[in-house]
Amino acid sequence: MSVFDHSNSAWQLGCLSNNLMKRSKSMPESSFNDHGLLDTIHRSKSTSNIPKLGFRDHIWTYTQRYLAAEAIEDAVSENGTPKDEGNKDGTHLVRLLVSCAEAVACRDKAHASNLLAELRSNALVFGSSFQRVASCFMQGLTDRLISMQPLGAVGLVAPTKNMNTIALDKKDEALRLLYETCLHIKFSHFIANATILEVFEGEKYVHVVDLGLTLGLQQGHQWRGLIESLSQTHTPRRLRITAVAVGPYINQFVTIGNELKVYALEKDIDFEFAIVESSLENLKPGDIKTYKNEVLAINSILQLHCVVKESRGALNSVLQIIHELSPKVLILVEQDSNHNGPFFLGRFMEALHYYSAIFDSLDAMLPKYDTKRAKIEQFYFGEEIKNIVSCEGPNRVERHERVDQWRRRMSRAGFQGSPIKMTNQTKQWLEKLGICEGYTIVEEKGCLVLGWKSKPIVAVSCWKC
Repeated sequence: MSVFDHSNSAWQLGCLSNNLMKRSKSMPESSFNDHGLLDTIHRSKSTSNIPKLGFRDHIWTYTQRYLAAEAIEDAVSENGTPKDEGNKDGTHLVRLLVSCAEAVACRDKAHASNLLAELRSNALVFGSSFQRVASCFMQGLTDRLISMQPLGAVGLVAPTKNMNTIALDKKDEALRLLYETCLHIKFSHFIANATILEVFEGEKYVHVVDLGLTLGLQQGHQWRGLIESLSQTHTPRRLRITAVAVGPYINQFVTIGNELKVYALEKDIDFEFAIVESSLENLKPGDIKTYKNEVLAINSILQLHCVVKESRGALNSVLQIIHELSPKVLILVEQDSNHNGPFFLGRFMEALHYYSAIFDSLDAMLPKYDTKRAKIEQFYFGEEIKNIVSCEGPNRVERHERVDQWRRRMSRAGFQGSPIKMTNQTKQWLEKLGICEGYTIVEEKGCLVLGWKSKPIVAVSCWKC
């Protein structure tokens, strides 16, 4: 047991036992020992006063450090080290981030504040892709440190205001730019609409319940495409869309609904649009009205992870209500990464690896000093990162989970998976878009997963009652 009393020995153990430790599925293979990063990442001095942990805690801690170092090496190797940034070395930057996260996890405010001061001069909004993602994680660590109680206390202080909210117009603009620039939402809409059209084939009365209406994305892009496709089949006599929404997005949903009514009239489609003013957590049976002889589809684009809580009661309630509606299909789109782990440091490293891939994709598509990219990164992905890093309890809503975890949740709720057989069709669609190389589309146990250089980003799955 003496080996656990010395951090350097533990790190050497991590190097030597490479084949004995179970590799996280979310971490790709890497040339870990070649770079020697384990020898350069040391335990923060701020942890020396922490009470001695038990054997199982030690095993978990050093396994997490091993996987964290893998994530760091992958991020540096994928994104590279900026040649024009002088001493702002990528390896040094990730060491700073990890050391700062450890200090924050140990509630060592003094040490964390010193590291944050150094991070502010290295993590640049218009720097390399890793410097930019580091700037978002730095902001998250800063917010977490502000809301943190002293050493010995439990939990985080409830913030007097939501530090992670920004002006709605900035969020809307960032979402619009994301839709125009990246594939995440377009990919989701393409798969969802193709699945819905297949379910609606030959039906006269069709109804879609949209959970969140893609975060209030203006113009209702997904449903314009569906209306156009339905108008070419001359089959449906009536299309109904019900949007579930609450708060500031209500007015946007009303505008979207009015625009869709005009567009459907042009396409000679009998169209109805309704809004259920409720959050998903407060949704009740009977809120969603259904008619006899109509075929129902449920559409959830990046929504259900927001009701994943520690108790699981909120999500189970929503899934039970959906199941009682007996939809012919439920389309579920979620971020394919585990940002809902019980331990802060593991969640931090998983998120760092995930968002490093996203920022790397933006680096390939937009110029270095493009303000569009800065808005997407800071006002959309940056807000997700800050929520994952800085918040706990009810305030943490970005609780992304892997597709395997969603498969278990859906099965327990009584849903059966419906394999998506559109891999070739989707790859052809991707080629027609002419987006830069680097995106990948793979089928995983009946789901379609969009990735960047083999790193999973979003997964689409279909479910039936």
